[in-house]
Amino acid sequence: MSSSAESGGIAAIVVTYQSASTIDACLSRLRTAEGVTQIRVVDNASEDGTLELVQRHAARDARVRFIGNPDNPGFSVGCNQGAGDSTAPWLAFVNPDLMVEADTLVRLRAHAQAHAPVLLGVDLVDEQGAHDPAARRRDPDFGAMLLAPGSGGQLAVDAQAGAVVQDVDAVSGALMFVSRALFEHVGGFDPGYRLHAEDLDLCRRIRIARARVAIANDVCVLHHRGVSSRSRPLFVEWHKHRGLWRYFQRFEAPRRGALMQAGVWMAIWAHFAQAAGRRLAG
Repeated sequence: MSSSAESGGIAAIVVTYQSASTIDACLSRLRTAEGVTQIRVVDNASEDGTLELVQRHAARDARVRFIGNPDNPGFSVGCNQGAGDSTAPWLAFVNPDLMVEADTLVRLRAHAQAHAPVLLGVDLVDEQGAHDPAARRRDPDFGAMLLAPGSGGQLAVDAQAGAVVQDVDAVSGALMFVSRALFEHVGGFDPGYRLHAEDLDLCRRIRIARARVAIANDVCVLHHRGVSSRSRPLFVEWHKHRGLWRYFQRFEAPRRGALMQAGVWMAIWAHFAQAAGRRLAG
């Protein structure tokens, strides 16, 4: 494996919110990960001790710097802040509940160099070893959403047998690996998304720019899903559906008629009402 100096350093960007239960382990792993030359943590007004844990890592490791936002401007804004505060040629956007292995990021860098220009994701598993279907996704099918409510949200794509690097429409935002040049070329994350669907949006703009979006099927990472979301489930559901509507408006609405636009709007918010009801009942 090439050295960091030969292949270009990696900046790991972590956006935190109420992440005290996992951020210590996440940063410990990033600090021992090969190829990482910078670690930027952007905290969105956590009140659970997250920032204190980050500060301990920053005091021990000069690669770690943090930005403490006085409010919560959202995941996209935080990612852009972290990328803007770093200079390494490679960017790894890492959720605070994601646990990389020592060679995870350099393996992604090798794949990215071999398949450039590309944005890469990874196979994701939970604590029980179950694979996350969000790791490989197709674009939302809003027509199918209207014909059979719920079907448009079935985005999972199966792993392609024998494919080490598999082209997909979108990967999970839990870990995204991309060159700084490509990230800046497409304008970074869209700050109009608060949380959810920003990964679908970025992947689509990467493809519009004639670059690839792919998953490294041979790189598997542990993901403790939804740690930051558990404190405000209704808030999360609201922004998840708001993000899907924004995505539709940006990429699909211009080529759809007014009737379909109205139908999609109703379908999205009817689904939100159902999801909110389940959250309240549970």
